[in-house]
Formats: sequence, C-alpha cells, structure tokens
Amino acid sequence: MLAANRRRSERRLCRSLAKIQFGTGSLPRDCVITDISDGGVKVVAEHLEPPPEFTLIFSTGNPRQCRLVWRIGCEFGAEFVA
Repeated sequence: MLAANRRRSERRLCRSLAKIQFGTGSLPRDCVITDISDGGVKVVAEHLEPPPEFTLIFSTGNPRQCRLVWRIGCEFGAEFVA
C-alpha cells in the first residue's frame, strides 16, 4: 500500500548544493537538496542536527526560512516559511 502524498505542490528531483544556517552569526554548513517543491525541500546533511527553524541558502545566494517537518538519519524535510 502506498503512503498518501501530503505535499501541497509537486516535487522536483534535483541535486544542488546549498548551505544551512542555524541562526544569526552562525557559520553556514554544507548540504545537498535532493528534491524541491513550491512548499519545501528534502535535504541531506551529514553530521548535522537541524533545529526546528533555520535558513537554507541556495547556490544562487537566495535564502529561504525553513521549518523542520521530519528527519530520518542524515535526511530531513522542511517546509518554507512565508
């Protein structure tokens, strides 16, 4: 049985490098975005304990505020905060 897709918008597979920043003044850490939608992202980041809210800085330099939704090992999903 397939799990229900709870996403509000279609996801697109990608493999782009990004940075994750946990707070003002903290050093950004490397991560990889493995899929993205209008509403959020799936991220892979080793040796990282993501907080409930953080900033994701795309390779284009465009930052987005995110809220952690789930985490399994080094993968986690986040929704974009408006």
